[in-house]
Amino acid sequence: MTNQNRSRTLHLTLLAMLSAIIVLMAFTPLGYLKVGLVEITFLTVPVVIGAIILGPLDGAILGAVFGLTSFAQCFGTSAFGAAILGISAVFTFIVCLVPRILIGIISGYLSKWLEKKQVEDIINYVFSSLAGALTNTVFFVGLVILLFGQTDYIQSFGDSLIKIIGAFITTNAVIEAIVCTVLGTVIAKALVFARKKLT
Repeated sequence: MTNQNRSRTLHLTLLAMLSAIIVLMAFTPLGYLKVGLVEITFLTVPVVIGAIILGPLDGAILGAVFGLTSFAQCFGTSAFGAAILGISAVFTFIVCLVPRILIGIISGYLSKWLEKKQVEDIINYVFSSLAGALTNTVFFVGLVILLFGQTDYIQSFGDSLIKIIGAFITTNAVIEAIVCTVLGTVIAKALVFARKKLT
């Protein structure tokens, strides 16, 4: 097998493995920490890792896998997802899918840009991982407010809605950012090193 074929095979293998990890995490306690309506997700980690190692296109694919599993959970395991699904399936699909695809795109392109700027690898991985976590929080919350902010369900929370959003942005963003940045950086660095050895 030529080096090019070996590299291509390894690339596809990593994409398949990360996709499988996302699905596994999504439907086990490994993927989410649920506190009332607030759900802290760790599924950003494999998406960011894939975006850094494989590039923004494959990062977007992994983000889509994450988004599809998130949408699937709206049919049962996610109380908030089930509630907004009952309002609009189309808008719920957008909320679940778009932010997750953007994780892969933004993290992937940021990583490539930092690499071109010859930024040290570890700094590249830290900022790319952090960008992925923040992308998920900002776009998810933003789309929920944009698409569902005027609905009776969201309005029924009244003043407590601000507290929920505040908790989501602070607690969620901080925990997801820390976990995604630490694990994304460490695992991406290890996999990049391993891939170089194999190719």
